[in-house]
Amino acid sequence: MKDKIIKKATDMFLKLGFKSVTMDDIACEMCISKKTIYKYFSNKEKLIEEGTEVVHQKIHSLMDDIISKNYNAIAENFEMRKMFKEMFQSFDHSPAYQLKKHYPEIYQKMMCTEIEDCSQMFRQNIEKGITQGLYRKETDIESAVKFYYTLIFSINENTMMEKDAYELEAKALEYHTRAIATEKGITELENQLLKSNI
Repeated sequence: MKDKIIKKATDMFLKLGFKSVTMDDIACEMCISKKTIYKYFSNKEKLIEEGTEVVHQKIHSLMDDIISKNYNAIAENFEMRKMFKEMFQSFDHSPAYQLKKHYPEIYQKMMCTEIEDCSQMFRQNIEKGITQGLYRKETDIESAVKFYYTLIFSINENTMMEKDAYELEAKALEYHTRAIATEKGITELENQLLKSNI
């Protein structure tokens, strides 16, 4: 039952907003009593916290799936983008923006984990791209990682509408790739841009 509550609540939070969904709404939607929810979660914050952890794990398992398919480094980044679009396209408001605005403590906790995980993934992607001759071998990997995640996280936490965030992220990905790509990498980037129409 606990997992069902987390799943339903998280879907509602992401679609309707963390602030606007109440415990009553969740109970009503699930046809259970509010008391049942409180049996597992002492308050709404606890439910949001566990819900964001579930989303975090789901995103990372999807990322691992993409990495295991062994695309070239640039194609891999575009596949990640596609995955995020499929996951979040039905939402009007950016989940990160909402969480930061209404539940800053939960947001901060989530961001610490995300920055660590994403930095590791960006680092692996750049190392892979250098090996494949798509990124310049003299690339300062740590700086490139820092610049890229600063751009991506800043877009997500400061852009209210998910659609706007998605478009800005596309520009950030192109900007990041052009900054470190070799000629071969630029050709691959142009191919991916044509394919994805961004």
